[in-house]
Amino acid sequence: MSEHETIERESMEFDVLIVGAGPAGLSAAIRLRQLARAAGQDDFSVCVIEKGSEVGAHILSGAVMETRALDELLPDWQERGAPLNTPAGDDRFMLLTEKRALRLPTPPQMHNSGNYIVSLGNVCRWLAEQAEAIGVDVFPGFAAAEVLYQPDGAVKGVATGDMGIEKDGSRSANYVPGVELHARQTFFGEGCHGSLSKQVIQRFDLRADADPQTYGLGIKELWEIDPAKHEAGRVMHSIGWPLDSATYGGAWLYHLEDNLVSIGFVVGLDYRNPYLSPFQEMQRFKTHPTIRPLLEGGRRISYGARALVEGGLQSLPRTHFPGGVLIGDSAGFLNVPKIKGTHAAMKSGMVAAEAVFDALQADDSEHLNVASYGERLRDSWLWDELHRVRNIRPGFARFGLWGGLLHAAVDSYVFRGKAPWTLANHADHEQLDEKTRHKPIDYPKPDGKLTFDRLSSVQLSNTNHEENQPSHLQLKDDTVPVQINLARYDSPEQRYCPAGVYEIVEQNGVPALQINAQNCVHCKTCDIKDPTQNINWVTPQGGDGPNYPNM
Repeated sequence: MSEHETIERESMEFDVLIVGAGPAGLSAAIRLRQLARAAGQDDFSVCVIEKGSEVGAHILSGAVMETRALDELLPDWQERGAPLNTPAGDDRFMLLTEKRALRLPTPPQMHNSGNYIVSLGNVCRWLAEQAEAIGVDVFPGFAAAEVLYQPDGAVKGVATGDMGIEKDGSRSANYVPGVELHARQTFFGEGCHGSLSKQVIQRFDLRADADPQTYGLGIKELWEIDPAKHEAGRVMHSIGWPLDSATYGGAWLYHLEDNLVSIGFVVGLDYRNPYLSPFQEMQRFKTHPTIRPLLEGGRRISYGARALVEGGLQSLPRTHFPGGVLIGDSAGFLNVPKIKGTHAAMKSGMVAAEAVFDALQADDSEHLNVASYGERLRDSWLWDELHRVRNIRPGFARFGLWGGLLHAAVDSYVFRGKAPWTLANHADHEQLDEKTRHKPIDYPKPDGKLTFDRLSSVQLSNTNHEENQPSHLQLKDDTVPVQINLARYDSPEQRYCPAGVYEIVEQNGVPALQINAQNCVHCKTCDIKDPTQNINWVTPQGGDGPNYPNM
């Protein structure tokens, strides 16, 4: 068979197609089927596709979960056996210096009474079971690689990626073409900076009235610690050391059940120093005198990283367009000061489900533009919640750590989230300084007990990519890494990637960028932070990537 021969793809038809089996997508699917059953329409078809090898394989979060949306979606979630096993208890907010830890008053948004410390991956696995039980088709291992459009420009659905493509683009003997999935409405719930979501945002100019989205990079390790040191339900958040006062970020430490501790570090991707390594900052954090004793004698059992949306209300794009909607972190529903997004993602999916279902009942024409989704969002508790905290994260970007804390206090306690102004956000990739304005950071070598290197960390993420496939990390211009990134910024991709994907090596006596795509944990940081936006992250073969256990 000629590699240029066109192969007709099989197609499947659904009422609603949902891309991404995260909290938003699964909640939307469950709500759609609830509405269909209540309306006596058991043939209303809902399909969820997920690029991970199983539901939850690519899910990573802290996570302390607020149950407000879950209470609305499945009020009997406790009787159903939802994996929310550890109520949040002792709650601390700390300011770290290099040697000390000062306890600060916990901001009102961060109070965790009634919340639960969870593995979000396990929560999503459970939500998938609830979705399947109510009639949703859930297909893991199907990576949505292409948006399909109708002749009039409306979204028609998606196509999954072809399998068995060689590195040179030719078809191997194991070639299997992708499948087209068509729907009356397509929900994009791919999570932060989704590869298809960014395409529809650009195609339909959904950011015309919004600020640029801003992001953070979260790096997480799961530890099993000495039982004598474990306090189930304990929650700690910190700011300050090891970051300087001009760089936004902080850490969390959550005690789950079974002597497990989730420890993580977030760095805002608007940082300016090209020599900063979020991974190394996380390793340094663990050496603090408050943190080291907790982990000593324990063992690290899992590792992962992902970007998270931080722009808030002013960076939300328009969420509806002909043939589809954006939900969850594909749009940007994260409450940054609260350090929680699961309840917000779930609520956005539920609101979208209600708006779309009602629209499809009222109008059986194709390619609907469900504007009522946006209207219902504005009438929901989610919009009010995000509106009240909209200025806190941009305040740190504008005023730094100390000014940001003061501004957040005034915004929260004086104006109570109703200040008569809204601070603007700016694109992260535009914030990086050139290397001449900073000195390299001398990070300590890992000791292999408390601190580690990136490659041994990636091994704990169970990341796997079929090596003989085209790289899913694409360069728009292959001269940029050396001529611009190396020359001006000393190749920051070597440091901001938490998985060691990017390296500068010598080829025939000259520097060149080497991309180790097989290491990629799908955090999307490179697509976000690259100063010239030269890196394009696309989906690899379905099922490839990390396989996170209990993350």
